[in-house]
Amino acid sequence: MSASGDNKAIVAALGANLAIAVSKFVAFVFSGSSSMLAEGVHSIADSGNQVLLLFGGKRSKRAATPQHPFGYGRERFIYAFLVSIVLFTIGGVFALYEGYEKVTHPHELDNWYWPIGVLVFAILAEGFSFRTAIKEATEVRGGLSWTEYIRRAKAPELPVVLLEDFGALVGLALALFGVVLTVVTGDAVWDGIGTLCIGALLVCIALVLAVETKSLLLGEAAGPGEVRKIEQALVDGDTVTRIIHMRTLHLGPDELLVAAKIAVEHDDTAAEVAAAINAAEARIRAAVPIARIIYLEPDIYTTA
Repeated sequence: MSASGDNKAIVAALGANLAIAVSKFVAFVFSGSSSMLAEGVHSIADSGNQVLLLFGGKRSKRAATPQHPFGYGRERFIYAFLVSIVLFTIGGVFALYEGYEKVTHPHELDNWYWPIGVLVFAILAEGFSFRTAIKEATEVRGGLSWTEYIRRAKAPELPVVLLEDFGALVGLALALFGVVLTVVTGDAVWDGIGTLCIGALLVCIALVLAVETKSLLLGEAAGPGEVRKIEQALVDGDTVTRIIHMRTLHLGPDELLVAAKIAVEHDDTAAEVAAAINAAEARIRAAVPIARIIYLEPDIYTTA
């Protein structure tokens, strides 16, 4: 996945969310709608999340150090996990609290045309951001379904933006639903109910993000397709006769560690074994370019 594609989607989402946040808070001031306040906080949280993703991407590019010999690629996973926490606490929990307050202590909605106008604008802006994220993700997800892509993607930025934008669009629809029903029925409880639904939605999305990024933080192996390419590249049938066992680990979205014990002929000289290892490493890097760090241990295979 290209970093430029990730950043394009993140910047588009950041610009849309900042513009939407301002408009939502203006609508809240003129109308007193709790849905608009919750949505405004949601947009601020989303904007902060995009800043975190950009910051994490920049820090992940630092060179390896003696203290961190495998580099800082996992910083992208860490900041994606922080996004889920921010979305849960600032976005979801606040919306649930505000919705509860509005349901238990409803008050009349003033200047209803402000929130409706802002929500329509926000839906258009979020739709543009969502379209950009879908376009960038479509180029890299291959034949995977959207659910499979969210679960299997090693680069967290696009899945995070996709889920955020999807949640934002559904949240805006819920807010519009609550405001319209409040205007039609004259009962402000509907505005509070819409806010509660927004909070529940954000909490669910945050939990999905937390689970997926936690798996990346723990360390995921290469995908099945990459594993097959590495296995095919390792064995040449001449000097490397088979793979005894192999382990892979993502050190970052675009950096893979490969460690394997390979079988060589018992009468090979040290020079022949060294040449075989160098050739195998070259084949692996040609087949899977993100295999940056490779450790191969030669051994004599026996069935005993």
